[in-house]
Amino acid sequence: MTGIRTLCTLLLALAVGGCSVAPIEPIVRPPPQYAMPARPDGAFASMEAAIRAAHGPAASGFDLLDSNEDGLRWRLALIDSARHTIDLQYYLWYGDAAGMLLLEHLLAAADRGVKVRILIDDLNTLLTTTSDFRGRDRLMALVDLHPNVELRLFNPWKGRSKLARAGEAVADMDRVNQRMHNKAMVVDNQATILGGRNIGDDYMGLHEAFNFHDLDVTGIGPVARQASTIFDAYWNSELSLPASALKLPTSTADGMSVRRQLQEALSKFESLQRFPLAPRTWSAELASLGSRLHIGASRVYSDLPVGDEIRHNMMEVMYEVTASARRELLIVNAYIIPDQRAIDNLQSLKARGVVVRVLTNSLASHDVPAVNSHYKQWRRPLREATAALHELRHDAAIQAAITDTPPTKAGFVGLHSKGMVIDRERVYIGSMNFDPRSATINSEMGVIVESRGLAEALARIVERNLRPENSWRVEVGADGKLVWINDRETVTSQPARSFWQRVEDVVFMAFPRDLY
Repeated sequence: MTGIRTLCTLLLALAVGGCSVAPIEPIVRPPPQYAMPARPDGAFASMEAAIRAAHGPAASGFDLLDSNEDGLRWRLALIDSARHTIDLQYYLWYGDAAGMLLLEHLLAAADRGVKVRILIDDLNTLLTTTSDFRGRDRLMALVDLHPNVELRLFNPWKGRSKLARAGEAVADMDRVNQRMHNKAMVVDNQATILGGRNIGDDYMGLHEAFNFHDLDVTGIGPVARQASTIFDAYWNSELSLPASALKLPTSTADGMSVRRQLQEALSKFESLQRFPLAPRTWSAELASLGSRLHIGASRVYSDLPVGDEIRHNMMEVMYEVTASARRELLIVNAYIIPDQRAIDNLQSLKARGVVVRVLTNSLASHDVPAVNSHYKQWRRPLREATAALHELRHDAAIQAAITDTPPTKAGFVGLHSKGMVIDRERVYIGSMNFDPRSATINSEMGVIVESRGLAEALARIVERNLRPENSWRVEVGADGKLVWINDRETVTSQPARSFWQRVEDVVFMAFPRDLY
């Protein structure tokens, strides 16, 4: 990731404090814990009951989170509405305005008795803004100190200092390289948000350098319990370490001090002026949500931890989903590095008359140019195997209304969404990229929903993004060379924001594709 992470020095002053952190010692694992059953007085019980009465016990209600502002707003709404439990599972959680705001609302929920479980990948740990890993550990220990909060780290570093981590990355690269890329939040075991957004400013439209166009879905009903099952599998995994195992000296006074500093820091973020800094009631918003839910049956899929490894099955799920298309397949995916099997499958769909359209990043919109370095050699085969190939513009017209959250105006737009629409009947939304890292290294998850209403809603979003004011259409020109076409121009070399992007694009070709 690029850009400035803006956690105030004041917040970290106590957390850093010059403390020393030893390597993690072997621990006695706590007994397995599981999500509390949904209760009839849960925040979303009446909404779920109405869905069940009208559509049966297998049905859930779904609403797309297209704009980044809604991505943050609805996370706050679910947290503030929680009455019993909140479970969160994320790859990244930055110590910027969005990360701090969500943390404050979570702690406020814990203050009123809600049980909060937080599981985050330890590659980039909670509230990361500095290279002081000891300070990060100290802060996590203080969060975990709350009697109603439990925090765990997935695939933790065994050494906690910067030097120890550097040595571990060299000596144990295979293990260190395996990360939890899942993104999920579950409230009262009745409501969930699933999709691609991590916790950070660039995912919520608050970053001044660039903001992602991303995609989540809110689900009410059995889909929440499906997500809870995945959460519990990771929570109880041998790869998850309780933050208490860091064995850092903490006190209630320290925690209260950091909490005050957190609240003071939040009050200074101009980017948060459209969001409540303190919890509030969301009754009007929840009533509106109930009236616009798309009803459907769902299944949440995930790679699963087995012992100290991850059993990868999500790529096979993706192949099965794409192969099921009979008429049309819309794919939006931020990071695509296909292989010949993927191209062959798309060609098979085309031969059967399935219209396949794909949207991914251009070099210009990329935050990871190394992915483009290995994607570009597949660009022509991908175009020839589909009806249309589009690449997001870094100056897409959707920026003002969808990716930037006022008053923020970012420098450019990047794509982070991962979704599919199959025959306008089913949708996939999740964390899975179409690249080697997602296939065989990281863990991934996503939800497949059978719902014509939700499928039509996502199709409208994808088709909006395919319009020439938002993306380049990649075609083969009369001379046999690729061209990029939008509403203003046609160019004969891949669009880029700068000369240095083109240099990076060449340099990263020397690195193995399987890293990305």
